[in-house]
Amino acid sequence: MGKGYEENQARQVLLQSFGKDLARRAKSACELSGRSGVSLRIYEVPPVSKEPEFGRCLLLCDDVIEALAKPSLLKADEWRHLGELIWSDEPLVRLMTVRILQYLAKENDWCREIIEEAYLDDKVLEEAEKSCLLS
Repeated sequence: MGKGYEENQARQVLLQSFGKDLARRAKSACELSGRSGVSLRIYEVPPVSKEPEFGRCLLLCDDVIEALAKPSLLKADEWRHLGELIWSDEPLVRLMTVRILQYLAKENDWCREIIEEAYLDDKVLEEAEKSCLLS
């Protein structure tokens, strides 16, 4: 087998080792939609480093991962709960919430209002701007 294949396999094994801790943190629910009782996968928040980092991973359902991969699937009204998520104790959840809201704010005033009313520290805003929603 090629070196790239072996490196990818090793990366996947390391990512999967985060599974139990992510499930515990997420209470076995999608960290962005709140859905439970659905299939959950590990999602690495962009920008992705060479080595997987627990602190850059979220546990998300397939629908959310698909929507993040193809922003045209994002339907603003299905994301109104982001007004609550922006106050999450988990920095990565806040970061992705801001990224989604920034994307949706292009056509939805309520998204801009949530961002403006939230008390976001400069680090979250800088990180949200470093990478577009789905790079």
